[in-house]
Amino acid sequence: MLWVKAFHIIFMVTWFAGLFYLPRLFVYHALCEDEAGNARFKIMERKLLWGIMTPGGVITVALGLWLIGYYPAGAFAEMGWLHAKLLLGLLLIGYHIWCIALWRDFRADRNSKSHVWYRWFNEVPVAFLVAMILLVELQPF
Repeated sequence: MLWVKAFHIIFMVTWFAGLFYLPRLFVYHALCEDEAGNARFKIMERKLLWGIMTPGGVITVALGLWLIGYYPAGAFAEMGWLHAKLLLGLLLIGYHIWCIALWRDFRADRNSKSHVWYRWFNEVPVAFLVAMILLVELQPF
C-alpha cells in the first residue's frame, strides 16, 4: 500500500504542476499579439495538457481509488476527512475540465477573457492543494 500511496503523491504533484502552469500560460497567451507567439503557446498548452497534466490527473485518481479499496467499508464510512477530500477531488476534476474548455477557446482563436481574469483563475488550484493536504495530514473529522 505504501508504494501505491507514494505513486499517488508523485502523480498528484505532476497533475498540480500542470494545473499551476497551464493557467499561467493562458495569462501570457492572452497578452500575446503576434502570430508566431500565438502558435508557440498553442503547442506548449497542448503538450502540457495532454502530455503531462491529464495523464497525471488520471493516474492520481486511479491510484486514489485503489487506496480507498484498502479500507474496510465500515472504516471508510467514518472517515469524514476523506469524504471532504473526495469532494475537493471532484471539484478539481471540474477545474481541469474547465481548463480544457479554455484551451479549446485559445486553440480556436476565440479567447474572450483578459490576462487579469486568468491571473485570478490561476490561483484556484492553490486553494485546492492547501485544503487537500490539510485534510490528509490533520484528518479533522
